[in-house]
Order: sequence, then structure tokens, then C-alpha cells
Amino acid sequence: MAKIRKAVFPVAGLGTRFLPATKASPKEMLPVVDKPLIQYAAEEAEAGGATELVFITGRHKRSIEDHFDKAYELEAELENDGKTKLLEIVQTILPPRVSCIYLRQPEALGLGHAVLCAKPVVGNEPFAILLADDLIRNDHKGVVEQMAEVHERTGSSVLSVQEVPHNETAKYGIVETEKQSDGMLRVVSIVEKPAPEVAPSNLAVVGRYLLTSTIFDKIEQTAPGAGGEIQLTDAIAALLKEETVIAHPFEGKRYDCGSKEGYLEATVEYALLHPELGESFRAYLKELEY
Repeated sequence: MAKIRKAVFPVAGLGTRFLPATKASPKEMLPVVDKPLIQYAAEEAEAGGATELVFITGRHKRSIEDHFDKAYELEAELENDGKTKLLEIVQTILPPRVSCIYLRQPEALGLGHAVLCAKPVVGNEPFAILLADDLIRNDHKGVVEQMAEVHERTGSSVLSVQEVPHNETAKYGIVETEKQSDGMLRVVSIVEKPAPEVAPSNLAVVGRYLLTSTIFDKIEQTAPGAGGEIQLTDAIAALLKEETVIAHPFEGKRYDCGSKEGYLEATVEYALLHPELGESFRAYLKELEY
């Protein structure tokens, strides 16, 4: 069974919900305590076995490339100042064995189109897709590693899913599933953002996918939907007719950092868990009076 070596990060979006903060800086570079969202996602992919990180970028995304590039001047200054701990942090953002590839999405034509842009690099291999504004914390095993294990057992595509309130189904891709003899959930159908009254379930796909390369053919055959965008959900629906797709209720806590409230929740909770800041920050929160 093929290992997951490649991970795709669609990062061409404008991040309008965080304006003006994202006017000149990508939403994926918003920090949660001391690391940007995109670094958390990259670390999760690397822990899951990925050695090639493929970023689908757009205009004004150079800071993502700069973040993962070597910073000679900064490293020299830290070394001269004897700041060895900070130097090590800068030099080990990603392990040496991991390489970064940047591809431009010329038009904002949807998530499906962004994934299709990765086809020349991914080729015929299974690959992971990570949406950086879905930050998922698991201190023992990241979601990509969880999905990779499911794929290694089954050879199937895998969607990370979680239950959401019924009145929020219109925010997500929603799956209908059937339990198999091995206990895994086979996806029977998938629909993009259904109204609660017609949603097949309340099991939502959140920002982690592991797909076989057959998905590229399905995306190429997918007609643009609302707003002229090519939906990845529609391509997955077509994939279901040919291949088994597994829904994996992942282990971990998800923070919707595409929303201001979810981003603030992540910032507070990660700060409380921070080895250097946690104790003093907790004491500060206890002193607040509103």
C-alpha cells in the first residue's frame, strides 16, 4: 500500500472574514500564540509521513514561502547574539527531509480547482489535503496520521468527519454513511452545505482529506457550481461511484480558525497549554473582571 508522501495546502483564499488583518498578510499566517496556522498544519502533515508539502498559492502569499525558507540574515543575527534557543526554533520549522513546492492558482475557482492545480506534482499517488484554518489539536496522533493508518488498512480515500449541530449543516459538506463489518464508516453520499431539513445526517467533513489520485479525473469532469466555483465535494460524490471512501471520526479537538470566535478560542487554549506561558496566563485570566 502506498505511503502518504505528499500533502496539499490550498492557501490562495483572501481571508475576508479577518479584514483588515488579512489585507496584506495571508490568513494562514495568523499566529496562534507563537506559530502561524500554516505551520501547525505543516507539522501535522509531516508527522503523518508527508515529505513533500505542496502549497497552492495566490497573490500576496509570499510570506508563506518566506516563512518556510531559510532566513540567512535572521539566523546570522541570532547566532551572533548568542540566542541559540531562538536560532534552533528558526532552523527547525520543518525537518531537512521535508521539501516545499509552491504552485499558483491563477483564479479563485474553488477548492476543487485548487486541488486540481496540484495534479502535476502529486501524479498517481494518494495524498493529503489540509485546510490550515481548521486547527486540530491532538497531542498524541495528528489527523493526517490517523487517516494514513486507515488508508494503509483499506487502500481507500478517507474524509475526516465530526458531528455538528443539525442547524449548522449548511456550513459544511455533509456525508451519509453505512457501517461496515470492520466497524469503519463507508460514505454512501455527500452533499455540499445542505439545509438542515434535507441534510442526510449531521456528520460534517472538516478540513482534512486523504484522496486517491482518481479524484483529479473527477474534478476535471466537475462542472462549476454556485459562484462559478468547482466544488471538491461534487468531485468526491462522483468518486463514490467508483471507489470506496471512508469517513473517519477523528480524535482531537477542532478549532474553526476561519471564524474570529474559533480563532480566539484556539489562541486562549493554546496559550494555557504553552509550557512557558500557561501558568502565568491562567493566573491572568482568573484576575479578569468583566
